[in-house]
Amino acid sequence: MTGSVRARLATTARDAARPVLGPALRRLRREAQWHDPRITFALHRCDAATFPFEVAQHSTPLVRSLAGLDPHLQRNKVVNLTIAAGCLDGAVLMPGERLSFWRFVGRPTRTRGFVDGLVLDHGTLSRGVGGGLCQMTNLLYWMTLHTPLTIVERWRHSYDVFPDSGRTQPFGSGATCAWPVLDLQIENRTLVPYRLSVGLTATELVGAWSAAEPFDGTFEVYERVHLITHEGAGRYVRHNQVWRREYARDGRCVADTAVAENHALLMYAPFLGPGGSASTEAPDAAEGAPGPIA
Repeated sequence: MTGSVRARLATTARDAARPVLGPALRRLRREAQWHDPRITFALHRCDAATFPFEVAQHSTPLVRSLAGLDPHLQRNKVVNLTIAAGCLDGAVLMPGERLSFWRFVGRPTRTRGFVDGLVLDHGTLSRGVGGGLCQMTNLLYWMTLHTPLTIVERWRHSYDVFPDSGRTQPFGSGATCAWPVLDLQIENRTLVPYRLSVGLTATELVGAWSAAEPFDGTFEVYERVHLITHEGAGRYVRHNQVWRREYARDGRCVADTAVAENHALLMYAPFLGPGGSASTEAPDAAEGAPGPIA
């Protein structure tokens, strides 16, 4: 057997084994991280009495009116979010500790009550157990950007699935999740304990970060360099940078830092305006094109 034949056989064997061994290996790597003695993961919860100072809060609608979304899967998403909120609500992040979304929530399985929800698999909308939990990580990520806490692991969305509809946050200001590899991890590098609260109302997912001591600063999250590039053969990619300004109590800007860079393949055709500008909103809904098409 020649060397080239052996190499092809080895490559074929690796390709065949990857779907079987890959998930198990990634799970082992995550488990190893969760048990790394150099990292102190948050493990306990408590009531809100000793955390009277709200630092950041946010809410998002549970149901969105978008064409092509199965209403049943949206209702199932609410079930999954309710279970996840029950795991996370009251989580305390002491100074020096790190919160792992998946370590608190655990594996989403049918035996735990999770049901099929909407998932995005390499740009294709499908269903899967625990689908819809990205709404929770999106909420946590956005709230945390408005606190002194530090995001140490965040995975961006690789696809932009739906056109903008009344967007109030910068594109790419969310965080995707997939058990157990794509995690959201937040570290408390301050000297003040923080507490997370999350829950559901009849219409919204709501959350807040509260602290044991008051925080006098404020944060502004905004975007730069927002554009859409034409990659050929009907492929459009949306790009931007997410930045954050921190303001002192007297209104002075004390920091202006980049927090994320996003690149997402559009799963819809952008709306082309005069001069070839491209927008992700229909002309009657857009408040202004996000940037030029390149």
